[in-house]
Amino acid sequence: MNRETKRMMQRQGQIEADGTPSTRRAPTTAGRGGAGQRPPGARGPSGRKRTTPVQFTREVRDEMRQVGWPSRSELINYTSVVLTTLIIMISLIFGLNLGFGHLITLLFQR
Repeated sequence: MNRETKRMMQRQGQIEADGTPSTRRAPTTAGRGGAGQRPPGARGPSGRKRTTPVQFTREVRDEMRQVGWPSRSELINYTSVVLTTLIIMISLIFGLNLGFGHLITLLFQR
């Protein structure tokens, strides 16, 4: 479970701050005058607290550290496979286009 999911579950009252399941019920809008009303203390139209740019940058940096980056040799291998596949597909489409073009020209040449 990632940080975003944990925060959302904490806001909904499903888990406590330490990650254990919550025993209390999440506040609902039923019985407060109908749908569309926010519970007291909710922020903004979606009820979520905004993240500051500094916090966002920290979280992005932390997530990027967890990415499994390819080594140089892996990157060269992956690039060569992609370029080879691309050349083969372009050649195939070019050949089919050229062949069908000549076939159509022969059919309508009368």
